[in-house]
Amino acid sequence: MKYLFLCALSLLLAAVFIYFEHDKKYVYAVAFKGAASMVFVIVGLLSAGLTESPLAPKIVLGLGLGCVADVLLNLRYVFPKYGQLIFLGGILVFLGGHIAYLTAVFPLVKNKFVIIFLAAILTALLMYWIFKRITAKLAFKIFGVVYIGAIVALNCVAFNNILTDPGNFTTMFMVGSLLFLISDIVLILNTFGRESKFSLRIVNLSLYYLGQILIALSLQVLK
Repeated sequence: MKYLFLCALSLLLAAVFIYFEHDKKYVYAVAFKGAASMVFVIVGLLSAGLTESPLAPKIVLGLGLGCVADVLLNLRYVFPKYGQLIFLGGILVFLGGHIAYLTAVFPLVKNKFVIIFLAAILTALLMYWIFKRITAKLAFKIFGVVYIGAIVALNCVAFNNILTDPGNFTTMFMVGSLLFLISDIVLILNTFGRESKFSLRIVNLSLYYLGQILIALSLQVLK
């Protein structure tokens, strides 16, 4: 596995970003978060150069959109007047990233209608559970259903691909997608729940960066 030093650098920059965010130095936080995310995009680009698979450009696009969304989500602290609008914009860009990932791996699915049905059921159950625990405006809830629906669908597809085509790529991609999903659930609960905890913020971001790094590295074993 190559470029592990870059993965370590991404995690280090993310740790510095978390420190500045906790210290409410939001401009520095955005800069270091953007740098941390750009590094996992670079890992994806370098890893994509090791394969000729048509899936690779779509996955790199997903990583790139994730980087843009990361910056947007934290810009809401730099420009609090437009915080909600910037936050929704970041979620929309993240949704684009999930769609890019889906377009890459969904063609590998054989029973597509079964996976779509399963994703819809799991999304409904998960959102019911989440809505019981958060308070948010209708716009955020609508965005949440669509967003969580996309990443749940991605996880269903990734899990299906492990069963039908077990291998290093499908395994790494599935674990990365699962970490991404758990990270998003923690983010939603910590942002819109009854109480926001810094410890949960650390969990959210740690799982997120590990997930994106695994997805980037999975390109190295993509055939």
